[in-house]
Amino acid sequence: MRNRVIQLSIALLLLAHLPLSTLARPFVLVLSQDDLSESAAALNRDDESSTDFDDFSDSDSSLDSGSWSPLFEHDPNFKIPNLNELNSYYKGVGKIMEAASTGEFGIMEEASAEIEAASSAGQPHSQSVLGFMYGMGMGKERSQVKAFLHHSFAAQGGNTQSKMALAYTYFRQEMYEEAVKLYAELAKVAMSSFLISKDSPVIDPIRIHNGVEENKEALRMSRGEEDEDFQILEYQAQKGNAGAMYKMGLFYYFGLRGVRCDHAKTLWWLSKAVEKGEPRSMELLGEMYARGAGVEKNYTKALEWLTLASRQQLYSSYNGMGYLYAKGYGVEKKNYTKAKEYFEKAAKNDKPGGLYNLGVMYLKGLGVKRDLEIATKNFALAANSGQPKAIYQLAKMFHTGMGLKKNLPMATSLYKLVAERGPWSSLSRWALESYMKGDIGKSLLLYSRMSEIGYEVAQSNAAWILEKYGERSMCIGESGPCTDAERHQRAHALWWKASEQGNEHAALLLGDAYYYGRGTERDYDRAAEAYMRAKSQSNAQAMFNLGYMHEHGKGLPFDLHLAKRYYDQALEVDPAAELPVSLALASLWIRRNYANSFLVDMIDTLPEFYPKVEVWVESVIMEEGNATILTLFVCLLTVLYLRGRQRRQHAAAGDVALPQQPIGQAAPLVH
Repeated sequence: MRNRVIQLSIALLLLAHLPLSTLARPFVLVLSQDDLSESAAALNRDDESSTDFDDFSDSDSSLDSGSWSPLFEHDPNFKIPNLNELNSYYKGVGKIMEAASTGEFGIMEEASAEIEAASSAGQPHSQSVLGFMYGMGMGKERSQVKAFLHHSFAAQGGNTQSKMALAYTYFRQEMYEEAVKLYAELAKVAMSSFLISKDSPVIDPIRIHNGVEENKEALRMSRGEEDEDFQILEYQAQKGNAGAMYKMGLFYYFGLRGVRCDHAKTLWWLSKAVEKGEPRSMELLGEMYARGAGVEKNYTKALEWLTLASRQQLYSSYNGMGYLYAKGYGVEKKNYTKAKEYFEKAAKNDKPGGLYNLGVMYLKGLGVKRDLEIATKNFALAANSGQPKAIYQLAKMFHTGMGLKKNLPMATSLYKLVAERGPWSSLSRWALESYMKGDIGKSLLLYSRMSEIGYEVAQSNAAWILEKYGERSMCIGESGPCTDAERHQRAHALWWKASEQGNEHAALLLGDAYYYGRGTERDYDRAAEAYMRAKSQSNAQAMFNLGYMHEHGKGLPFDLHLAKRYYDQALEVDPAAELPVSLALASLWIRRNYANSFLVDMIDTLPEFYPKVEVWVESVIMEEGNATILTLFVCLLTVLYLRGRQRRQHAAAGDVALPQQPIGQAAPLVH
């Protein structure tokens, strides 16, 4: 970093974070010389964590405090701590689930009484649920102040989901000093469940819709053991295909594609696969013994399995072996020289875990001379492949100013990304399972809980369920089933949160809602703000709508040049927009060449006249946005007529001059 710029692209798959769209476009961070802190000063600072290899737990024992897992997982090995103390809490949550499934408000009242009693006695997990109820307006009057207070008490008592809710609240308000502390703590907890040798599969929440309709393909791939592809895989495994056996074990270990986590089945399938010499199964068995997942923890056996895998040139297993040597597990003593050798073998073969672990060694000066430049480079390269621990380390460097200049907004965003992969993300799986079983009310409740703690996909899913299913969503309001107004208000709030996190579909819906006054007061200024958010994601429809607002001076200054610019941008981004953009440009041509004429007045009054011919329109044009197309079509016919007349006049006068090219535009399309 001496007199040279290091540009490191970190493709971070931000599902619910930093500007990303419904399609989760990658976010690219470019680090330059200006981002780097003074290396000499940083190197002279003591790092309290440098005495050990990393900061993370070596087991899955860091549970989601107050988790709803006992109500969903049915794991006979799961022990509820302080069962007597938590009995009323789980009983109350169970009744809330029942009320959500049945829509019976009487059951919700019973649940509310039990949760409130436990909360008054100082039970933090009940305080967390009460905060959720106040935040949603579910069986309680909607109050963000009371929600914040209850979550604060719950977080002080150790409830992790309330910590997530508070962190997200601070993040939305750009209170980064407070948000970064909570997200740093939560991200560290999330790291404890990640693998030591290779990267854990990214299990993102499933988006159950594609904007308008149900996302049938994503749902089909989440049917678990009922999925046809899974059944084919199982058949292949039963016939002796070693690769299929490994995949079966992998699915059961991580709970992929809707399959329930089952360590016993994982162990069975992996054991069958290793009999056939399948190296990835050896590696995963090593992981299981290192973590004590489904087997008794045994580092010696872990090292044996990882070593067997490495002998078959499975380079990611070298990373696990290096980790055990760095920690001194399963070997006589710590050996950083050996660890570095194995990490380098993994890194040279493009294994992100190897790059990350080498970064840790240089960051802390373990077996090597401390070098923050090399550490930063390795973390960035690993993060470029989505390695979550590397993202965590970069967040920590932005947070502390060690190696990188202090940048709390960036640190908070990166910590949030990692924290959302913590054990509380199980809410997404339970919500999806409920949805696929037809229990829409329970699915809505779970997605709503997830929305509160900051997951963009859950915010989008919950809002879509409210709008798609209406009364059948089993939405529970303050004093009974949700009224239409309560449903609209709740969906609107969820779409707004999703749009803040870069969901362009949500931003478009909000823009349309404010523009047309659907479910809210008509507000052109807020419509423009929402469309701007969608436009920032290179959304063609948002660009078109902004052009229309400039053309008509609604919510944005009247400016035909800016209107044309937005229309042109819409066409550049999406060639399919050629027809509406052409019509819009025709409208602009009329405004420029026939300003203050009856033609402009006619164009402007068409959307108002449109509802008066509703009887005819209902059988032809079904949505408000089509009034725009009707207006523009008339514009096009008018332009063609005027140009024809202009040519005839020139021809008659013997002056055949070419007509001016249109600069024009149209009206916002409804998404």
